[in-house]
Order: sequence, then structure tokens, then C-alpha cells
Amino acid sequence: MAEPLTILVAARDEEARIGETVAALKRAFPDAELLVADDGSRDATAAAAESAGARVARLPRLGKGQALTLAERGAAAGPLLLADADLQGELTPLLEGDADLAVAAFEKRQGGGFGIAKGAARMLIKARSGFQAREPLSGQRALSQIARETCFPLAPGFGCEVRMTIDAARAGLRVREFDLPLRHLSTGRDPRGFLHRGRQLLDAVLACGPTARNHRGLRLPLVGALVALGGRRAPRRVRLSVAGIALLGLADDLWSGPERGFRAHLRAGRTTGALKAGGIPVLALAGTRSFSGALLVSLSANGLNLLDTRPGRALKVFLAGAALMRGPARAYAPIAVLLAPYDLREMTMLGDAGSNALGAVLGYGSVASFTARGQRLAIAALAGLTLLGETRSLGELIERTPGLSYLDRLGRPH
Repeated sequence: MAEPLTILVAARDEEARIGETVAALKRAFPDAELLVADDGSRDATAAAAESAGARVARLPRLGKGQALTLAERGAAAGPLLLADADLQGELTPLLEGDADLAVAAFEKRQGGGFGIAKGAARMLIKARSGFQAREPLSGQRALSQIARETCFPLAPGFGCEVRMTIDAARAGLRVREFDLPLRHLSTGRDPRGFLHRGRQLLDAVLACGPTARNHRGLRLPLVGALVALGGRRAPRRVRLSVAGIALLGLADDLWSGPERGFRAHLRAGRTTGALKAGGIPVLALAGTRSFSGALLVSLSANGLNLLDTRPGRALKVFLAGAALMRGPARAYAPIAVLLAPYDLREMTMLGDAGSNALGAVLGYGSVASFTARGQRLAIAALAGLTLLGETRSLGELIERTPGLSYLDRLGRPH
């Protein structure tokens, strides 16, 4: 018996079109389950989809890739057909071949800009996987069960299709493109259209870099290493130290094992966490030129990393600390402000690279701002925080404390 087909449609503010799309898909695939991922619509998209016969996953406004990822978890095992909410045309040929990932290419071009976003997406796919894509941004795709297991969770936003093709091709799956007579609501050469394609381009670039899964299992780009590009007004030795700490954190992001906490890393021996534990103090000593300063910077780097378990949390703590300190901390505030909205909306992640680096920046700010006695008190407090983090979840403590819980949730879309 063939596995049941699930059709998954990502939709945002598509009240005027989603009913027609759902009805057409139900006529073409009468035995399939139709699931609409409502990405935080501000209109009656969800109600219109349900009226047309679809099951709807109501989600906060996060982005296309995140919406598809969260909704896919509620779908039965088996082949998956992805479709855009404004689609017009026949998709059955995507399911008739032997491809693991079948992608619909539009026979006739509709609207669009100058081809910059699409051309860049082609080059990214070619560079990362060797596959030569003709239609890298098409949202009309059929995935076998093995392709689902390989590609999900998807990359966020409009980068989901580009990274999906890369993942399938690199896994050795059969990827095919089919020319189909499809139509959709295209964007033109106007401000709205250029903004949309600009977002596509940015999302595609981010999706092709290193990624990791956050607390909800969403797959997000790791952008914390960008902290190393900040701090132009900070002393050169501080900038070099922070950049080195960011690189150590990035190594831990990319190659870390299941170990968590100092004790686990010490028991495991040679781990990227152990490399950080040894490397950060050395870099901090080079930056502060004092043992007490190096200890303060190291503990601060670890402390902010311990707090970075929910979107925006580490950046809020950093910005609050930077506002109270003089010296290098304020020099890195602009890069933190730039990253904050992406982190809060679960579009990107700081990872250890960003949280360790920004924590170290706060440590350098403390060295510049505190007296010797103040530094000793800060060291004691951070040491206590580190010990507490070995035995308790700091995130749970924050979430159970009313005032801190409110500040912690502030700015998140859910």
C-alpha cells in the first residue's frame, strides 16, 4: 500500500487566494491530506483555508522556512508536496517520476527583476553541492520520505528552497527539475518587488552558511562570528582577543559533541569545549595583561553563553551591561543592535561564537569600568553563576521569576 501524500502550503496574508489554491489542490489530489502553515497572517487566511477543506497550523510570524518546518511535524510519514499559496497550475507530474526531490520550473517567466537573486541562488547551490539548478527558488517541490528526513528542518525564511536543494544533492539523492505550465502572483520591478527579492537573496546567503538547531528544533544560521567585525573603536588587542574567542566559539558550534558544562568536557577529554576552556583564558590574558582581568573576561564569556538558551536573551543582557559600562563594551553595541531583531525572531542564532564573544566584551568593559574591589566582586558573582549553571538550568530560573520572565519574552513574536 502506497504511503499517504501530504500537501503542505505556506501562507501569509493570503485570504484572497488561499481558498482557490486549496480547492484546486484538493481536486488534483483527492486522497491527500492538505495542511496549510499559516505564518502569522493578519487577515483571515486561516479561516479561508479551513473553509476550503484544509487543516491549518496557526503559527507565529517567523518566516517561510520556519513555518514549513513547524507544520511538517504534524504531517503523517510519507511523500510531501510543497506548494505556494498563490499557485495556479498542475503539479501531478512532480509525483510521477523517480526523483527524491522534484522541483517545478516555470515554463514561462512571469514578472521578476533583473535575475540577481536567482542567479546568486544558482551559484550558491553549485558551489555548495555541485548541482546545476535552473529554478533554485521555486516553492513547488515534491519530496520522498528520505528527502524529508534529509532536508527537514528547513533553513529559515526564503532560504529554505536553496538549502533544501543543497542538502538533497549533497546527500546523493536524485534531484530533478520539471518544466511545468504554472502561474503565480509575481513581483515586479517596483519597490515592493525589489524588497522581496532582496530578502530572498539575504536569506539564501545565510542559509548556505553554518547552521544549528535552536531550543525548538528550528534550523537557523549561525551568525555570532560577525561580532568579530564590530568594535572598531575598541583597542586593537581587545578586538583581536574578541575575534579569537569568536572563532573558538564557532569551532564549538560546528564540531561540539553532546557534552555540556565544564565537568562533562573534562571527563570527555579532547573536545571543542575543552579547547574553549583553555583558549579563552589565554586570549583574555593577552587582551588584559593581568591574571584577574583574564579571569573576569573568561568567566564573563562563559556566563553570557550559559544564558543564551532562548532568542534574544544574551543580546538583551549584553546591551543592558554595555549601557552601564564605559570602554570596549559600547564599541560593540552597534553589532549587537543589528543582530538583535534577527535573533529575537528566530531568523538567526548567536551560537557560542556570538555569546562567548559578547560575554568577553562585557568582561573587558568590567575591567575598564570597575575598581579592583569591584572586579573581585564581579569575579565572585560570575564564578557563582558558573557553579549554579553546572547544577541548575539558569533559563528555568529566569522563566520562573516574574519580572525577569517578562523582560526575557519582550520582543519575541510568541
